[in-house]
Amino acid sequence: MLIIVWFSLAALAVWFCIVFVKDFLAHPENLEKSSWLKTSIIGFVVNFFDVLGIGAFAPQTALLKFTKQTEDRVIPGTMNVANTLPVLVQALIFIQIIEVDPLTLILMLASAAAGAIIGAGIVAKLSERKIRLTMGFALLVTAAFMLARSMDWIQGGGEAIGLTDYKLMIAVVVNFFLGAIMTAGVGLYALCMALVFALGMSPKVAFPIMMGSCAFLMPPASVKFIRKGAYNRKAAVAMAIPGVIAVLIAAFIVKSLPLDTLRWIVLAVILFTSATMLYSGFKKQ
Repeated sequence: MLIIVWFSLAALAVWFCIVFVKDFLAHPENLEKSSWLKTSIIGFVVNFFDVLGIGAFAPQTALLKFTKQTEDRVIPGTMNVANTLPVLVQALIFIQIIEVDPLTLILMLASAAAGAIIGAGIVAKLSERKIRLTMGFALLVTAAFMLARSMDWIQGGGEAIGLTDYKLMIAVVVNFFLGAIMTAGVGLYALCMALVFALGMSPKVAFPIMMGSCAFLMPPASVKFIRKGAYNRKAAVAMAIPGVIAVLIAAFIVKSLPLDTLRWIVLAVILFTSATMLYSGFKKQ
């Protein structure tokens, strides 16, 4: 079953690369005035930390705006296109190097993809501020639970690599929702980490699940941006290539981390994401 997932991701990677390269070569006159060096550094840094679960979009947006590397109107398309290949590589690697129950993985990947497709219309009607505040507080509660578990104040978490029965149903339903709220600009990584921990799975299992979920979602979205020309071609290429290199380096660091260390990293990621969501939510009052 995992072979099917792996080959599906590989096929998506090939399809995306063909569309991306053809568009880049077809528009040599439209290479925007971005710096190859600055955008390459941005691509490497954000994708390195993306592998650790920090997420790429928020820091990438800030860095692109701060360094004035592209127009604001094409930032969403540029980030999607630039990060698609690194995310696909993340998923391909982590599905291979981290053991996860095939049924759990496939159902959660499928539910996230379905959420992005089916749930987008529903989420579009919701207030982005309310989504961010709700998720921010939910992550804060999860972080408190993780801290208590790490300090041995309470028992929780676990080392399971898969789910069954009602826990599997909960995981599928919640991941559907997480896939849907990605369309509202809410990142999936930290929320997926929190879900995995809350259901008693090993923190390492979150990596193939969250990366695989995004890897199935991003290529179709990025191809739309490419076909509409709604992205900075030069910046996207400059960030994508170092991004893949950063993923290859960071992936094996994550693989070799002791489980206790990884739990603290996951806790830090969840706290950081909670803080940014709450800040964004309250700021819009």
